[in-house]
Amino acid sequence: MEQNYQQQPQITQPKNWLVESILVTIFCCLPFGIAGIVFASQVNSKFAAGDFNGALQASKDAGKWTKIGFWLGIISYIIGILWVVFVVGFSSFLWQFKN
Repeated sequence: MEQNYQQQPQITQPKNWLVESILVTIFCCLPFGIAGIVFASQVNSKFAAGDFNGALQASKDAGKWTKIGFWLGIISYIIGILWVVFVVGFSSFLWQFKN
């Protein structure tokens, strides 16, 4: 008697973005980083429960919020540096007229 075994396709777990979202929370943008952490923490539990589509969607959402937080953090740092340069330059310009 011959048994016919069919191989199931191996489903890999989606990226959970947890490390990246924690770093974004610490260094860039707190609110969007926290949203990334919330979605990143759902990826492993949904995958373990067999909800592959839910895990994939949570991974996409975690990646989205992590990337938004990263870029907003970079933009805010650039604006802050430009603001400091502007204030220092303007104050030195005014200082010339005072003396």
